Amino acid sequence: MNEYCLYCHERLDVQLSWFTLMFPPKTSWLCHVCKRKLTRITGTTCRMCCRPLENIAAGFVQNDLCLDCVKWERDSNFADVLVQNISLFAYDDGMKEMLARFKFRGDYILAKLFSDDIKQALQTLQFDMLVPIPLSKERLAERGFNQAKALAVEAGFETSDCLKRIHTEKQSKKTRAERFQLENIFYVNDHYDINGKTILLVDDIYTTGSTVRHAAYVLRKHGAKKVCAFTLARG
Repeated sequence: MNEYCLYCHERLDVQLSWFTLMFPPKTSWLCHVCKRKLTRITGTTCRMCCRPLENIAAGFVQNDLCLDCVKWERDSNFADVLVQNISLFAYDDGMKEMLARFKFRGDYILAKLFSDDIKQALQTLQFDMLVPIPLSKERLAERGFNQAKALAVEAGFETSDCLKRIHTEKQSKKTRAERFQLENIFYVNDHYDINGKTILLVDDIYTTGSTVRHAAYVLRKHGAKKVCAFTLARG
């Protein structure tokens, strides 16, 4: 049983008793204070991208889709390439802080923070291949690990590296408009047979949806039957 919060390193408040000694509680990676920094996505969300809709002005929602998804579906290149994205948490200040430390400061162990939540969510989904959004070779060497793959692996899932990425400027440095206009930077490794497969893409953050849709577009072009996405946080 883990005794310290992996994020703040404070000792976890575990009540010991004969019951807990005989039936140890599920491992907890976060203390109560750090857990409160995370905001679960609840309530009404966009059917396609999981964006919370309750506080969005009426003009930015059409039926059960946010306006971003409406625009994507009107684009002849991207209509129907992505069935759905599922996200667990809001990309608010608490999540931004945790992911920045995880991704950019090389703290790989923080992938464990979300392992139980990811495992529970992915066990409800049906797919043939779990494909993390890849990093370019240059970015992987710089960062030391692929954060999307780390999240899936720490949750106990096998992943496929069938998707590859061309090196470009960091997404975090692009404006929202530039992300929408992203040129396709993905290609499929021909050593993998994806024909007729249902593929679940995994990434850490969904913002405009450009990354997962460009990936889905390439996978569908190479014969994938259906592409869905799972992202830890929704921006």
